[in-house]
Amino acid sequence: MTTTHGMSADDERLRRWRLVLGGGEADGTERALTGTDTAVDDALTALYGGAAGGGGERPGRGPRSAGLGGSAPSVARWLGDIRAYFPRSVVQVMQRDAIDRLGLAALLTEPDVLESVEPDIHLVGTLLSLAHALPETTRETARAVVRTVVDDLEQRLSARTRATLTGALDRSARTARPRHGDIDWNRTIRANLGNYLPDHRTVVPERLIGHARAAPAVRKEVVLCVDQSGSMAASLVYASVFGAVLASMRSLSTRLVVFDTSVADLTDRLHDPVDLLFGTRLGGGTDINRALAHCQSRITRPSDTVVVLISDLYEGGMRDEMLKRVASMTASGVQVVALLALSDDGAPSYDREHAAALAALGVPAFACTPDRFPEVMAAALERRPIPVPEAA
Repeated sequence: MTTTHGMSADDERLRRWRLVLGGGEADGTERALTGTDTAVDDALTALYGGAAGGGGERPGRGPRSAGLGGSAPSVARWLGDIRAYFPRSVVQVMQRDAIDRLGLAALLTEPDVLESVEPDIHLVGTLLSLAHALPETTRETARAVVRTVVDDLEQRLSARTRATLTGALDRSARTARPRHGDIDWNRTIRANLGNYLPDHRTVVPERLIGHARAAPAVRKEVVLCVDQSGSMAASLVYASVFGAVLASMRSLSTRLVVFDTSVADLTDRLHDPVDLLFGTRLGGGTDINRALAHCQSRITRPSDTVVVLISDLYEGGMRDEMLKRVASMTASGVQVVALLALSDDGAPSYDREHAAALAALGVPAFACTPDRFPEVMAAALERRPIPVPEAA
């Protein structure tokens, strides 16, 4: 058995272990690197050298230690190298590790570095946290990076979201007692095929399906209330994209509110998620009660309104007041859903006591992946039970 590079499986295994262990006397592989492998090893060493291989001496190459030199040109070269040597998914992991381990965030204010990175949602979160510190020369480059990610997300998520919610809104507008001019004959015939009379070659429409005349005048209202504390960066990006998609649907009236200890209504920026994201300020505390008070004050038709609170529920404000406000909203007819995260990052850290208190009020609280968000919204708009994951 040979690998795609023409070397045996044993040789390939030793090569990989050598790259993982970093060389030196302790790695045990006795494997010498040549050609591109040397450059790959250097890229890994710059990031992980301090933790791998014990920092031992490497023959002819000096002690192993992590670092990118602390300058924008060296970081840009390193970013270019890892994009050349590793698949995109690995590049994104290495970029996140560089931000955490080596303070790369400080250098993302340099245009040369930004132009070298692989755009992903975690990088967007980092850029948003730095947004107010970015020099003017870097701001447009940062916006271009964010737009690349946002456009990709919108292209991936918008069609399914529109289709799912359009179906939900259509179903919620149907009536079983339509006037003659409002009967949907295609749906009615399909629903009554069991009543076909062969002798008369006709279908007896025992159940009529149509649209209520008042339905077109009633638009469902959706309020996205999004926590902009630092841990919610990915959720904020996804919420902005979904907010823009929902705002583009004429049958919905969509509002987007972000909060930390203060509240900002960014509804007027929903037409451009990038502009909206740069209007947020990641970090700071959390006052959920204040944010919900703002949302509640804007609700005019409670029974036609869905409020989606996207937060890890670590409340820094008045806990009891927050719960009383949620109870008041649900009692008035508002459908409230709490998403502990809106991201692909897996189980989030969240305040379990607050989540349990919301559940006791009939408000589902769970983490939601972007792919499931359309179904959650469809159920909320139709007033059906929310499909909560079993692990939530």
